[in-house]
Amino acid sequence: GPMKTTFQSSKLFDGFSTCFRQWRAEGTHCKYLHGYDVSFRVWFVGDLDEKNWVFDFGGMKRAQQNIEGMNPSDYFKWLLDHTVILAQDDPELKTFQELDKKGVIQLRILPQVGCERFAEFLFHKIDQFCSVETKGRVKVSKVEIYENHKNAAAFIRE
Repeated sequence: GPMKTTFQSSKLFDGFSTCFRQWRAEGTHCKYLHGYDVSFRVWFVGDLDEKNWVFDFGGMKRAQQNIEGMNPSDYFKWLLDHTVILAQDDPELKTFQELDKKGVIQLRILPQVGCERFAEFLFHKIDQFCSVETKGRVKVSKVEIYENHKNAAAFIRE
């Protein structure tokens, strides 16, 4: 059949200094607390709007909708900037919650830790946001997380 075509655009969100530990990574140094210069790229697909854009890149700041009660840009900062991310089943969670209470760290707890899981987590948050913000015109097709300039992982809509 004829090739189906659509428009796609992408935006890079960067400048996040994020610390995490993968407690299940026994036998590797990833079980220790370690930090990255985290960034992520989001791919948007859909029909063009009246300005001929798939998704307004400045739209995250001007958005009507929010993510967890925050404008998306603020949410990404809250989640990733100078934070420590732990899995909700981390056996040392209480220790880190104490450090958070003392103001030593800014703790964020996610279902699971690691670039693949962060990509999946952000994919769903941003896709839901886009769907409502654009009344279904735009979907997220991919979120790729970079833990540095060499390593990345993505979650992709099939």
